[in-house]
Amino acid sequence: MTDVAYDLSDLGEAGVVLTVLNTSDLVAQERIWVVADELPRIEGVEEVLIGVNNLTCLFDPERITADKVSSCITKAWGEARAWSGAPAIHEIPITYGGEAGPDLEELAAHVGMSPQEVIALHSASELVVMAVGSQPGFGYLGGMDPRLAMPRKAKPRERVPAGSVIIGGAQTAVATSTSPNGWNVIGFTDWTFFDATNPHPARLRVGDRVRFIVKEAQDA
Repeated sequence: MTDVAYDLSDLGEAGVVLTVLNTSDLVAQERIWVVADELPRIEGVEEVLIGVNNLTCLFDPERITADKVSSCITKAWGEARAWSGAPAIHEIPITYGGEAGPDLEELAAHVGMSPQEVIALHSASELVVMAVGSQPGFGYLGGMDPRLAMPRKAKPRERVPAGSVIIGGAQTAVATSTSPNGWNVIGFTDWTFFDATNPHPARLRVGDRVRFIVKEAQDA
């Protein structure tokens, strides 16, 4: 695979973090997924957590040293094959604007478009689940049109409902549980993204593709 610069750093006494440098493209992220599949096979490795542009390897320091873990990560990174996953495609119906998306008009003004143009761009791209975390089942989605980027709010809302379609910086996502949130809310879906009773509780998995389908566009 094409060489990608990265850095390794210790996380306390029982963790090592790999951080990709100077890129956030899908090729680098797929390499992270491949390495994440390899590391659990190493004796002493207890958990591997995938992030956007990073990977955290947690281990038992009584069974393996941090230097050995770093060496194994370096080897896995250098030998990483092409990612061979079979991504699912999720078509998610979205209601945009109005009470469902109270920040749509503000975001449209920020990016110099009409709300209808924002909706068209946001629903036009096939997005990629780069990582899952933060909230149970929460997918960090790559591939949003960069023209829709808007900084997160200086003062987060105290309550953003589960199902809210959100934009923060250059990323978009769907809130999977109700919680405080500083992202900009532009729509809503009634999909459930996490079911603890299911053998595979998270609906989204790394590598899956997501398409937002316009169900309705409400007036503000």
